[in-house]
Amino acid sequence: MLVVKVGGGEGIPIDAVCQDVRDLTQQGERLILVHGASHETNVLSEALGKPPRFVTSVSGMQSRYTDRETLMLFCMAYVGKLNKLFVERLQQLGVNAVGLCGADGRSMEGTRKAAIKVVEDGKRRVLRDDFTGRVERVNMGLLTLLLDNGYTPVLCPPALSYESEIINVDGDRAAAVLAVACKAETLVMLSNVPGLLRDLDDTDSLVRCVERDQLDAAMDIAQGRMKKKVMGAREALEGGVGTVILGDARLEQPIRRALQGCGTVLR
Repeated sequence: MLVVKVGGGEGIPIDAVCQDVRDLTQQGERLILVHGASHETNVLSEALGKPPRFVTSVSGMQSRYTDRETLMLFCMAYVGKLNKLFVERLQQLGVNAVGLCGADGRSMEGTRKAAIKVVEDGKRRVLRDDFTGRVERVNMGLLTLLLDNGYTPVLCPPALSYESEIINVDGDRAAAVLAVACKAETLVMLSNVPGLLRDLDDTDSLVRCVERDQLDAAMDIAQGRMKKKVMGAREALEGGVGTVILGDARLEQPIRRALQGCGTVLR
């Protein structure tokens, strides 16, 4: 079982990813594709006059502030556009893809955070109108039903809270929970960088391998969005996934290149 997470940053080539999914599924690989749409959300937010707002938690993690209006823009970008573009391209390639967000069939559930503590202008604040949470449970009955009948699930945030509210969740950590739930041997996480870099301005500083006892050091090296990816990788490994690979989506055959070890391999 293989779970592939494709980031939503600028410059992600949908065609190359989908062609790899086609080739792998034709070879008999059971595969679930998870995707992001962060750049599309930013573009849409700007176009509709509600620029994105990012907040930093007291632990130093950055996330999108998601009030109810932002949540609807988030759904438009993820579910209304990118999810259907992936499904369209996969269907054109002969892959019987089914697009779902985490709210559909309660495929991804979790707790909505009652409040988030953030740091703004050097001061701590508590935000209570934020619709964010974390995936804690996956509806494997639904996903297994699709896989067993020849469908390829294409999943994306948002998820659903236990109180049936739509919530924004981190796609990388959601993919990790999914990989654990479906007992995946490998989780591939593709983005618009070569992998974990010691220096963001130097592609030659790529960290090629991280053993389990080196994860703390990897978290210290990671910068920006890569921190969430390394955190998700840790959660996947601790949950029983054998290997996590942080690969470059911009390469030809990006999934297969990652499976060959091109990127950062965490094990």
